Amino acid sequence: MPDASYELVVIGSGPAGHHAAIQAAKLRRRTLLLERKSVVGGTCINIGTIPSKTMREAVIYLSGYREHSIYGQSYKVKDRITLQDLLFRVDAVVRNEIDVSRHQLMRNGVEVLNAEASFVDDHTIRLRFPDGRSESTVRADNVVIAVGTEPVADAKIPLDGGAVLCSDDIHKLETLPHTLVVIGGGVIGCEYASMFAALDVRVTLIDMRPRLLPFIDAEVAEALTYQLRDRRVTLRLGEKVSRVEIEGNNGTHQVRVMLESGKQIVADQALSCMGRAGAVSKLNLEVTGIKYDSRGKIKVNHFYQTEVPHIYATGDVIGFPSLASTSKEQGRLAVCHAFGIEARYAPELFPYGIYTIPEISFVGQNEEELTDQGIPYEIGKAHYREIARGQILGDSSGMLKLIFHRETQNLLGVHIIGDGAAELVHIGQAVLAARGTIQYFIDTVFNYPTLAECYKNAAFDGVNRLHS
Repeated sequence: MPDASYELVVIGSGPAGHHAAIQAAKLRRRTLLLERKSVVGGTCINIGTIPSKTMREAVIYLSGYREHSIYGQSYKVKDRITLQDLLFRVDAVVRNEIDVSRHQLMRNGVEVLNAEASFVDDHTIRLRFPDGRSESTVRADNVVIAVGTEPVADAKIPLDGGAVLCSDDIHKLETLPHTLVVIGGGVIGCEYASMFAALDVRVTLIDMRPRLLPFIDAEVAEALTYQLRDRRVTLRLGEKVSRVEIEGNNGTHQVRVMLESGKQIVADQALSCMGRAGAVSKLNLEVTGIKYDSRGKIKVNHFYQTEVPHIYATGDVIGFPSLASTSKEQGRLAVCHAFGIEARYAPELFPYGIYTIPEISFVGQNEEELTDQGIPYEIGKAHYREIARGQILGDSSGMLKLIFHRETQNLLGVHIIGDGAAELVHIGQAVLAARGTIQYFIDTVFNYPTLAECYKNAAFDGVNRLHS
């Protein structure tokens, strides 16, 4: 017999699991949150989103990146930047986020257990505690699987945590490499490639696709490509890695990356960003009848239900877009559906933030999608170099693009590359949600000087294109 019974058991305490548990607690449902690690927050807080974005901010500040266009490329806040300089800031932020997350769970009455979960059947979950000897079981009326992901293992790439790293190993770096090969040009690969390049590390970025980040607007992707190359990043696109070898002796090592085309790249270290797989291997999902693909991704419906209606899956374990922001919303929506609470679902309004240097953010549709759908559209653009705030910040390469319907002038998409993009996008998101037109931006007065003025300039540019 189970030792206890709960109306909801959440497996995993990352953004999706955290928000699922909080939502259930606010509905006065007896809730248990299971986390196999000793701290809450999952990959997001401990080794993923929060550490990498904090590290990025430290890189931008210490490298003097924002001031280069004003004071020159040689300007730096600190001449010799070390990993300790970067991780000092990371550690402080991570500790605070863990404390905030745990306090939120406590004050909402969510029971939290440090245990590894696996299914006995579709309503019973076995808990294995960290001491390795004690176990118990609990019964759940409803379950939310929010276990997140782990780096994909590839036999061709020998991850050793030293010469060849995965993104989870970044905090293990002892010194900055002089040269680095980044394998995989997805979001994580592009983010780390741009960060190390800003620190004057010579980076080679390899990806099998012909362009970076194919899900973003092509013009924005081209702008990012230009910026990376301007930072001396070598791009090897349309290339596949055949094998990676670690060479060295006397305590030193080098990495040799062989490509199927015959090219060879030698560097101090390699960073594998070949994607992530759902962390489902220990859940024993087979007894429930829930299936997952070769990358550990669980299939769900519109309400985040699996094949078993009372078992939901949310967050990175269900695949794209695998963002902390969308995962939080998925966790909340899943719990609302489980307990019959009406909640609006609007994935077309989810914003996307990519924390490369420079930053990228977008909401709505892009030009390629609208072209495929045969929707008549026009664009309007504004460049940061034409905005006083852009000059003040030292960002002369940023750009904001509006896409709108040619006939109705309804806003269809907002795409931004440049400083503050992930903040700036929310203005466009609000107009999209209200089904507004670009006339809103023309009629609205924005503070001066701000980057928000880009919306007004881009709207005027779009109207001018229509009239011409």
